[in-house]
Amino acid sequence: MAPRCWRWWHWSTWRRTRLPPTGSTPSFRQQFSTQEQGPQICVVGSGPAGFYTTQHLLKHHPRAHVDIYEKQLVPFGLVRFGVAPDHPEVKNVINTFTQTARSDRCAFRGNVVVGRDVAVSELQAAYHAVVLSYGAEDHQALEIPGEELPGVFSARAFVGWYNGLPENRELAPDLSCDTAVILGQGNVALDVARILLTPPGHLEKTDITEAALGVLRQSRVKTVWIVGRRGPLQVAFTIKLPRQRKRLTELLLRTATEKPGAEEAARQASATRTWGLRFFRSPQQVLPSPDGQRVAGIRLAVTRLEGVGEAARAAPTGDTEDLPCGLVLSSVGYKSRPIDPNVPFDPKLGVIPNMEGRVLGVPGLYCSGWVKRGPTGVIATTMTDSFLTGQMLLQDLKAGLLPSGPRPGYAAIEALLSSRGVQPVSFSDWEKLDAEEVSRGKGAGKPREKLLDPQEMLRLLGR
Repeated sequence: MAPRCWRWWHWSTWRRTRLPPTGSTPSFRQQFSTQEQGPQICVVGSGPAGFYTTQHLLKHHPRAHVDIYEKQLVPFGLVRFGVAPDHPEVKNVINTFTQTARSDRCAFRGNVVVGRDVAVSELQAAYHAVVLSYGAEDHQALEIPGEELPGVFSARAFVGWYNGLPENRELAPDLSCDTAVILGQGNVALDVARILLTPPGHLEKTDITEAALGVLRQSRVKTVWIVGRRGPLQVAFTIKLPRQRKRLTELLLRTATEKPGAEEAARQASATRTWGLRFFRSPQQVLPSPDGQRVAGIRLAVTRLEGVGEAARAAPTGDTEDLPCGLVLSSVGYKSRPIDPNVPFDPKLGVIPNMEGRVLGVPGLYCSGWVKRGPTGVIATTMTDSFLTGQMLLQDLKAGLLPSGPRPGYAAIEALLSSRGVQPVSFSDWEKLDAEEVSRGKGAGKPREKLLDPQEMLRLLGR
């Protein structure tokens, strides 16, 4: 049975908006549509945070309707554009998200840039609640001399390039050098190193883009260094549980101190590609080639730890080391951007100030995922975090803290978008694009060949 406050809201709303004049009798259709009426909720962002928030709302409120707005023409965010192509099992969560999107109480509205095509305040006027789940769309700058040189890329852009993110399709990294340096020792750094060193033949049956595969086939990169400011106990690419961290540390120490056996030594000697971890090094300057036209190396400050445990910080010792390389990939973190001038944003932390997902000082506005807590954690972390935001929203709804009258939802936003020449893309539109990608990949034995050009996508949809 619905909570008492919901029965009251339902009845009062019905009386105000649906009750016919005295002496007339409402039709069965009128009664049915009134009984089905529920809160209109808007979620901005269709990555894991957006979909998990939506999933929680639909599961725990039988009459809630959720519209998911997405700036890309396609859904799924970092599951599609961030997960490495050789880890297809991680993408299985798309099946769950697809079930959510196909619900008759959920609608996907792609190709809509919130903050440009429609303001957050306009969404707030149309919906009972708005949840911002748009993730971390930028990268942390190194802020060192030479960062702007050709041959220096953010790992985020590099990942977007090989995963088919439209904005990165023209990246064209030059892989004609012998050595690449990745700054940062998180999961993204390991993904990038693996893609650089994996024989292209092993990637041909994945969903990596054909354009990226063509460049990787011509790659001359033989050595990849993964550089971190701190030591092996502080690396970010491990699960932060004592047992797994201990096992990883033991493996690193054994590899560093034990002499390999004859078989392993022979294998290492015959290897055509190698990689290594360099600890206690912090980037100080990107070194230019003699003509100043591209990167030729990187100067690293040698560091030591001050403090203990996870709180230990890297401090420069005064020594430096120059590492020759022709490619530098910065993987020191993702960063969220402010979406709208009227939405509070902490530029230092790169998050929307909030309390358990409730945006501070703005009733009815919520956030989930990386824009809520910062760019940390895996998909399971985001799921838990998003469920919590959904729970807070439903608590506020039940407590009467959100607008009680009817809201027009997408009907009002659709009119605004139409007047501004914006053409939203539905989930059924995405399924047509999905079928096209799968069809294109089938001939090459790939799960799909991703569409990269938004204009081509719109043409395929008859727009």
